[in-house]
Amino acid sequence: MELIQNIQTQKNTTMNQEQPIIVGLDIGTTKIAAIAGRKNEFGKLEILGFGRANSSGVQHGMVLNIEQTIKSIQLALENCYKSNPELAINEVYVGIAGQHIKSLQTRGDIVRQQNEEEICQEEIDRLVADQYRTYIPAGDQIIDVIPQEFTVDNFQNIPNPIGYSGVKVGANFHIITGDKTAIRNINRAVEKSGLKTKDLMLQPLASAAAVMCDQDLEAGVAIVDIGGGTTDLAVFYEGILKHTAVIPFGGENITNDIKSGLGVLKTQAEQMKIQFGSALSDEARTNTFITIPGLRGMAAKEISVKNLANIIQARMSEIMDFVSYHLKQIGLDNRMLNGGIILTGGGSQLKHLIQLTEYVTGMNARIGFPNEHLCGGHTEELTKPMYSTCIGLILKGYNDFENKNKSFEKEYTKISVEDDEETEVHSEMEIEAGNISEEIPARKRNGLKKFMDSFKNNLIEIFKEEGDAQL
Repeated sequence: MELIQNIQTQKNTTMNQEQPIIVGLDIGTTKIAAIAGRKNEFGKLEILGFGRANSSGVQHGMVLNIEQTIKSIQLALENCYKSNPELAINEVYVGIAGQHIKSLQTRGDIVRQQNEEEICQEEIDRLVADQYRTYIPAGDQIIDVIPQEFTVDNFQNIPNPIGYSGVKVGANFHIITGDKTAIRNINRAVEKSGLKTKDLMLQPLASAAAVMCDQDLEAGVAIVDIGGGTTDLAVFYEGILKHTAVIPFGGENITNDIKSGLGVLKTQAEQMKIQFGSALSDEARTNTFITIPGLRGMAAKEISVKNLANIIQARMSEIMDFVSYHLKQIGLDNRMLNGGIILTGGGSQLKHLIQLTEYVTGMNARIGFPNEHLCGGHTEELTKPMYSTCIGLILKGYNDFENKNKSFEKEYTKISVEDDEETEVHSEMEIEAGNISEEIPARKRNGLKKFMDSFKNNLIEIFKEEGDAQL
């Protein structure tokens, strides 16, 4: 049984200029990325602008210093405008994460007044809106209400009850909540940057929309988004969202471990992690050393690549232990999730992470790239897993547009995009060259995995928000 309602793809006759420009804003612990995109006549995303900047004022996915966050957002926007001066960004879709994110399962039912007629969308909207009255602890706020399987009278496990006839309609819901102060800080930082928050979306759900296909959804997968401050988990089984969780460790924790364990600067630790880091110490060469220049005339320091890998493996194993714990808590292990684990986010680019994940969890693993939804001509930088959240936020925006969940401008500006060879990526996250040297040449990076599965434009439907007016 197909559990997700099919959404018709864009017709080829639809002109590019008739589509709105959707902007995704990913406010992370280590970086802030802003990507503007629009669907072309083939239903693929055409990237019109891209900018990123170092993140300041954000810790563990939460905005703590609003002023510093504003400066970082404005810098990312400036870099986005540099990539395409014709852009005019007013509204953005923002990803939200952090340790304050919680989830709970609820049940809701309504008795229909006109039970002889077919169930319509308005009744489903009313059923979802009722869930926003669910009791939650003081200080929290409902971010999203995601319907799961529906029931009509005695019929259960109905993916979409529209068109059915019955007296009583009910559903199970996955409710995502967050701290009011944390949500307010995000909205305030965005507003003071001269933007308006179109909607908030949980980051692992956005990443899932960018890297998953319908086969993954049917088979059952666990999305592990390894960010800078947190690792976000989203579990899908039998076509519905079963579980979400936030693990309070990420790439920044690995960097701090390297800094403390090897006695180096934080910038040097980050460089070593990116260039020479490995998630498996057994795969690191024992006789290979990294030379670190000394401070203020002190002698240079040599660091073993083996020791570096030991530190990284210890922290990554801890993160994967948390993933295994959450999967066992909900009763979904390697025998249930045939699709395995999809790794995404900036931290997923560590070497040998797939092997470590498979070893710790006992499940198959792969890297999820957001390039499946992108049309040709984009810069290769955007195919990295760290931009999965931004691409997913744009898909969320188009889901709202196609389903008329939100109001969009009726007149859209025609904006051209440069070719891949001419596109310049503006970033403040450049790594200084020449500070770290290695005695053995680094291996060449493998090419991106090409997906053979075709993605239907219906995945983002399960992330639809019905109570946006309350946020």
